Amino acid sequence: MAALPPGPLSPPGGGAADAAGPEGAEGLFVLLGAGLVAASHPLLYVKLLVQVGHEPLPPTIGRNVLGRKVLYLPGFFTYARHIVEVDGKRGLFRGLTPRLISSTLSTITRGSVKKAFPLEDMEHVSNKDDVKTSLRKVVRETSHEMMMQCVSRFVSHPLHVISMRCMVQFVGREVKYSGVFSAIGRIFKEEGILGFFVGLVPHILGDVIFLWCCNLLAHFINTYAVDDNFSQASVIRSYTKFVMGIAVSMLTYPFLLVGDLMAVNNCGLRAGLPPYAPAFASWIHCWRYLSAQVREQGTHGALGSLCSFPKSPAFPKSACAASLPCSVA
Repeated sequence: MAALPPGPLSPPGGGAADAAGPEGAEGLFVLLGAGLVAASHPLLYVKLLVQVGHEPLPPTIGRNVLGRKVLYLPGFFTYARHIVEVDGKRGLFRGLTPRLISSTLSTITRGSVKKAFPLEDMEHVSNKDDVKTSLRKVVRETSHEMMMQCVSRFVSHPLHVISMRCMVQFVGREVKYSGVFSAIGRIFKEEGILGFFVGLVPHILGDVIFLWCCNLLAHFINTYAVDDNFSQASVIRSYTKFVMGIAVSMLTYPFLLVGDLMAVNNCGLRAGLPPYAPAFASWIHCWRYLSAQVREQGTHGALGSLCSFPKSPAFPKSACAASLPCSVA
């Protein structure tokens, strides 16, 4: 699943947000962000359970486009239906509260950093004669955006860790992290202050790589591939960064995967312990483990299981890999 570009999107060319003033615009972003987080939460919930290797439903035999028999793992709706059967409809929103707080903190922090360190506005430069000026502008804007993203990630990450752990409790039916404040106290007591920042480094690395690759690729495409004389040049340029974001998110997905897995690893929950995962000493250890899985299974096999860990005891890995290739429905 492709990851979305970090940070909130600003409305182009002003509009209602500008008319409402800075405080009104910030409040609007918080509300919109909270709505998007709530709407997308079931999808992220199912995605996380698959990432940690929890597959309670057996795969079904089907045929691919070539007519070859394959094993299809349950899709999102099948998995979501299973969660509803176990926990009810409210179960789809397990861990939503800390995630909403994390999103709100991230939005507010970005706004505060932007006010404290404003970036001087520069006119759009697209002429090839001004490539150096244009590139300098992109570097400045990306550096500023990177600073905002890193600070907001640092501030919001503790709540992100709590949200991840609340969600993976579905695997072992635990109630260890039942509330935000109790979870804060438990993590501090058991792991110290560093427990709130497990998985932070790969998340920040993923964010930084995403920003620089996305912005630089979009800049070079808009500068060298899009002719200013073309009537739809401005329209194409407006979509270039969005398309690059989708492509680059595939490159940075492993960093986000490792960060999320480290957030739940060896924290006393079944999803973070063997047989779902070994206890990792660091995120680099986790990265190497997953890389070894990719080399062992091959790219197709690794993607078929979303590069996650061995299957749950109820459905061992060997059963899926016996004779049929495995795909995700």
